[in-house]
Amino acid sequence: MKKSRRTARIDLLGMGIIPFDLLFNVDRYPGPGMKIDASGFFMQGGGPVPNVAIGLSRLGYKTALIAVVGNDPFGVISIEELKREGVDHRFIIVKKQPSALAGGWIEDGSGRRTLVLSRRIFVRPSDIRTSEYPLPRVLHLDGRDMPATLKLARWAKRKRVPVSFDIGSMRNDVSAVFPYVDHLVVADTYAFGFTKTTTARAAIKKLARLCPGTIVVTEGIKGSTGSDNPADPKPEFVFQPAYRVKNVDTTGAGDCYHTGYLYGLLTGHGLSGRMRLGSAAAALKCTRAGARTGIPNKPELLKFLQGNPKTYE
Repeated sequence: MKKSRRTARIDLLGMGIIPFDLLFNVDRYPGPGMKIDASGFFMQGGGPVPNVAIGLSRLGYKTALIAVVGNDPFGVISIEELKREGVDHRFIIVKKQPSALAGGWIEDGSGRRTLVLSRRIFVRPSDIRTSEYPLPRVLHLDGRDMPATLKLARWAKRKRVPVSFDIGSMRNDVSAVFPYVDHLVVADTYAFGFTKTTTARAAIKKLARLCPGTIVVTEGIKGSTGSDNPADPKPEFVFQPAYRVKNVDTTGAGDCYHTGYLYGLLTGHGLSGRMRLGSAAAALKCTRAGARTGIPNKPELLKFLQGNPKTYE
């Protein structure tokens, strides 16, 4: 008997922006008014949640994505990439508007990058049709379209589906979703800015006033800090150092951290194991240019960890 969408097994359902990335390699950052030649160029789909959906698909899990693209070549390519990666694209919404675009440059040697996003296309609450979605083991969100995000998060809570949330920088106010989040993994740029603190532990304690779940703050090569009981009077903290690799491009490193973290969650790892897998996936991504190019598959991830990689600690 053929399974319905509702009963079909799925590991991750995600909703988030899906900009198309246009990236240039440069030997140095251009100053105001400068003109420089690029040493390389590539383009591919992007977005934190789509990248995680692709990452977990490469690790052997079934994933599906809710996102919106325009009826233009960038939208077509974005959907085709998801198809090739084995991500269920049935819930992609196509609108008569331009697809979101992200452009930027990557500095050769350091791997530092600067990006700019152009987006005039959104997922509305009316676009969310929960009766059509398969029940996932995890719901992963980025909070860009907050009304739709809240609708999905509330649905997940009713269905007892764990909610994972990603935010990397200060932008729109996403704090309304925090009470529904079971796994809040955020970058230091956001955590310190939002909480007005300067350390990961202090930020976690403040975020715990809004978020009842596990909280992790990532700090690039400084590593990551997390707690499973951040609201306790004396919370226990876990620290995971970052793995030392030759950085080619840091674009998508945070997305890959989420990929490894959720892989650990789906495989039953505790917090320290989830953070270790997240750090490993992020490190591997940084060895290749492009947010998706460096996302590891399962053999690559496990081989990296079995090699006792060096850390920045």
